[in-house]
Amino acid sequence: MKLPDDPALATATLDTPIGRLRLAATEAGLAAVLFANQKDIAFPKREGSAKARAHLDKAVNALNRYFEGKQTDFAGLTLAAEGTAFQKSVWAALARIPFGETRSYRDIACAIGNPKGVRAVGLANGRNPLPIIVPCHRVIGADGSLTGFGGGLPTKKWLLEFEGIETPSFV
Repeated sequence: MKLPDDPALATATLDTPIGRLRLAATEAGLAAVLFANQKDIAFPKREGSAKARAHLDKAVNALNRYFEGKQTDFAGLTLAAEGTAFQKSVWAALARIPFGETRSYRDIACAIGNPKGVRAVGLANGRNPLPIIVPCHRVIGADGSLTGFGGGLPTKKWLLEFEGIETPSFV
């Protein structure tokens, strides 16, 4: 993933129970949420435009409320993730997974009308630029196993357990 090349881009960092998150927004909306382990993605410190900063401030507030246990969805945020039409359809399906519930990759493939597209769904899930906000952590293997996650499996496990979902032991 690469941050949008936009002079209005605003960035911020947020300390959370799962580590420092880096957020970026454009005037169109929230564009990226990065985990601390995603050091390979250039992340310039940018004040950005007032409109981009407003999107960013709203996202920071929503994430703080989520981690305080006071918010279970992010429906009020304006999102501006860049991706293909297929990726956006997968991300929209992810956004509909309720707090405290999980879905399999096959469930998502069926939800977007492409039941044979399980692998493609997995790839799109892995390219989600807005983790937590678009809850890709709620997607698990068909057998209930925890599968890859940009923030690492311990972070995925923490997020699921924070939402009240029992997870299998691993490692």
